[in-house]
Amino acid sequence: MKKPWLEAISALKSGWLAVIPTDTIYGIVARAEDEATIKKLNQAKKRADNHPYIILISALSDLKIFDIKLTAKNKNILAQVWPGAVSIILPTKSKRFKYLSPESNLAFRLPAMGQLRDLLNVTGPLVAPSANISGQPPAKTIAQAQKYFSTQVAVYVRAETEPLDSLPSTLLDLSGAKPKIKRRGSVNLDQFL
Repeated sequence: MKKPWLEAISALKSGWLAVIPTDTIYGIVARAEDEATIKKLNQAKKRADNHPYIILISALSDLKIFDIKLTAKNKNILAQVWPGAVSIILPTKSKRFKYLSPESNLAFRLPAMGQLRDLLNVTGPLVAPSANISGQPPAKTIAQAQKYFSTQVAVYVRAETEPLDSLPSTLLDLSGAKPKIKRRGSVNLDQFL
């Protein structure tokens, strides 16, 4: 693993924030199981506490951490869209992670990017909203991210090529009786509707 990624691991495990490339856009990331760091993230993004986050995971088995129980239908859909640029909203009965979402649902993504999955294997699940102040456009370069966050972020990991100019992940809601697309993004999921 390259040095910037190792520095990001160290910062994240110490309760700091990092900006990293994902398989869609730059994300500002924090450990999902660290409520104090999530508060730092909310402050850095100037984001309300009640806005749900997308959680990056390294493997399907990480869903157990969040008390997610998959139906056979949901397992089938996940097998078709993961790994990749699709975020999935799933129901949970756990109240432990209210700080990540005010609803009884959580959103997850299993990225395809190898370096990111390697990082997740070490850090555990990460919340990964776009690298921007709420209401501003997502950072397409590390320089833009640094203007947004300055020293609030401990480590900035530059993508191999900039600018990162992709669409965000497509957001598919599987918490109800029928799948719903909540955000159209980089992957077309009309086949599930």
